[in-house]
Amino acid sequence: MPVRPILDKFLIDIRDDLLRLASMVDQAIAHSIQALVERDLVLASATSANDLNLNRARFNIEEVCYSLLATQQPAASDLRVVVGTVAVATNLERIGDHAAGVARLVLRMADAPFPHPLVALPQMGEIGRLMVRQSVEAFCNRATALAEAVMERDHQIDLLHGQVYRDLVALMTQNPSLIERATHLLWVSHNYERIGDRATNICERAIYVTTGELRENKPLPPSP
Repeated sequence: MPVRPILDKFLIDIRDDLLRLASMVDQAIAHSIQALVERDLVLASATSANDLNLNRARFNIEEVCYSLLATQQPAASDLRVVVGTVAVATNLERIGDHAAGVARLVLRMADAPFPHPLVALPQMGEIGRLMVRQSVEAFCNRATALAEAVMERDHQIDLLHGQVYRDLVALMTQNPSLIERATHLLWVSHNYERIGDRATNICERAIYVTTGELRENKPLPPSP
């Protein structure tokens, strides 16, 4: 049987580690948006390189969680917290990958003029950033209502992604010389859309930890 004070200490430690990883990921998203909007190649390079630190932080959380499972054998709600923490850390690390992916696209575009105004893309990034912050808050505070609200917000990113896709495909059709640059922006949009999806995954784990129900968020119907 686990010793409660030791188990509680483990749970506090992994929560703190998860919050530190979340803060690092939040900064990575913010830097990716700034690098994109300001065409800051130095910041883009640093954001891409920092992805290694996010990977290490995620692996550290996993190692602690696996050690806890092996030595303390938590049951019931404690077990869900540990398993959920591993899933959240994995999604956070993947979100960091998407932020780094945007940064690398900024480097590939370098000083070439954007073929389309940057309006929807920064909006997608900011919505995704807010979703990530609130999804982690929902997980750590067992706030199912907040988790549900965050999942609803993913529809906003999906709508913006659809708008960007249609605009850029039309642009490429009209002017084939812009295909390469427009494709880069399509991949930026894809990365930010995936950040919203990953935040939704975290919300699903927040609900699982609280209720024991593991379910996939039901997508909203497409807009007319």
